Amino acid sequence: MATTIAAIAREAGVSAQTVYVTFNAKPAILTTLMGISIGGDDQPLSVLERSEPQRMRQETDQRRQLRTMARGIRPILDRAGPMFDMMRIAAAADADIAAAHRRLQEERLQNMTKVVEWIEANGPLSSGLSAAEAGEIMWTLTSPDVHRMLRIERGWSVERYELWLAESLIAALLP
Repeated sequence: MATTIAAIAREAGVSAQTVYVTFNAKPAILTTLMGISIGGDDQPLSVLERSEPQRMRQETDQRRQLRTMARGIRPILDRAGPMFDMMRIAAAADADIAAAHRRLQEERLQNMTKVVEWIEANGPLSSGLSAAEAGEIMWTLTSPDVHRMLRIERGWSVERYELWLAESLIAALLP
């Protein structure tokens, strides 16, 4: 990654030592920024503890759960998508950032699988589909890459993307 700790410190108006003491290394900086991008703030809550996922969890209709999921994840992807892109690119040149990126992707998959479990608590998934497989499908459809391709590269509106995502999740996951 071309950006140095000294450059980060200079831009932040602090010493490089302050950056090292606070974050230890660039992957920690990126991970912290990713957490803020995903959550939309610096509150110490996991993404699934936040109000929108909890609202989706409390919903008892699977289709409404998936529509709520699509509405809730879109602003997260709008905010965090550029950070995912930056980490993916930096990962090609930095093993520590690559490891941090892999951890974030694994955490995202675990979260999607947990969301599937919430949905499955309200009824069956598509025939033959395990919660783990459904989590992988949700992980893929809600990926920053798919979001970027449709919203940024193809110029889809918020409404079109959310409708497509909800209908795609419903078609892929439910009977």
